[in-house]
Amino acid sequence: MGVSEELYLSLDEPPTSDHLWRYTPWKKIHPTGNFREIPENVGSPKINLSHVDGTPVEGVTLEASEEVEVPFEGSPTTDSFLMTVTKGNSLVLSIPGKWTSEKPLLIDIETNGGVEALHMHILAGDLSEATILTRISGPCEWLGLLRTAETGKGSIVTDILVNKTQGGSLMRVDAVRAGRDSTITSGTVSAGSQRTKADIRYLLDSPGSSLNVLGSLLSAEKMHLDHHIEISHTAPHTYSRLEWHTACGGASTSVGTGMLRIEKGAKKADAGQIFHNLLLSKKASANSIPELEVEENDVVGCGHGTANGPVDESQRFYLMARGFSKQESEDALIAAFLNSTLTEMGGEGVHSWLISAVEDALVNLNG
Repeated sequence: MGVSEELYLSLDEPPTSDHLWRYTPWKKIHPTGNFREIPENVGSPKINLSHVDGTPVEGVTLEASEEVEVPFEGSPTTDSFLMTVTKGNSLVLSIPGKWTSEKPLLIDIETNGGVEALHMHILAGDLSEATILTRISGPCEWLGLLRTAETGKGSIVTDILVNKTQGGSLMRVDAVRAGRDSTITSGTVSAGSQRTKADIRYLLDSPGSSLNVLGSLLSAEKMHLDHHIEISHTAPHTYSRLEWHTACGGASTSVGTGMLRIEKGAKKADAGQIFHNLLLSKKASANSIPELEVEENDVVGCGHGTANGPVDESQRFYLMARGFSKQESEDALIAAFLNSTLTEMGGEGVHSWLISAVEDALVNLNG
């Protein structure tokens, strides 16, 4: 029995009073529903690395490793479980120091329809500059995805995950540690999986690090999407923003919980978070809970907010008065709502690729 498995089996089932498990209990996202069971026959999805235009990548490697640990402590339940089902194996994307390319990298993860798991570690060298697009697609029963990352000094990294899996459940855990004076843009685009539970964490423990977290989610039919985003400022002169947009249609449920922590000593920290939910049917529901824990008095700013509501009738009327049908006007307003965060995830080429990746999912939102 490995260390991770031993740790997991020693834990009690996390209570729903825990901030992380309030809306999606662990047993609801566990691959068998039995907290004490660890599946034995866990497969691995297919992985391919290229530039977004399909050309091969030079200078960046994607190699198997057995020695990658989670860079900082998160939830012991999910960390130990995913380390166990991935058997301690991981794929490491290594970006050398000072490496740069105008063409985004594309990591294609193709699921095969069973119970699968993957640990992907991103290591960005000092002064490197890279845009990484990760696309998950294919039939899915259950996918456990552990994503860890460490960025070097002065690096500039854009990291965007697009979920297009067909049905099933996604259990996602991210642990991203920002290096000194590094800049991270982190995007989540979700238009797949019947049930998603994501525990996404960032640690700003080096001075001068900057983080922008963006979400553009489509929740349709009977989907249940639950994203927990936690940002910890422990070093001085750090900056973070979280902006999360979800369009909820059908009888779907969306949950967004945010935790901003500014610890003692994180002087001049500047942090803020906001959640927006667009409700497209009477049966759709959305819950957003932004929270703050501030232990440092000397901060630049620290704020949070949330807003839920239907399509603005005055804006719909404006478009209909200019020749749009009722459905066309609603579609345009939904696209504009989601686009407000998509446009911040990258330049024109990245934005066009993201739009093409999710536009087919828009047709299911109004059901």
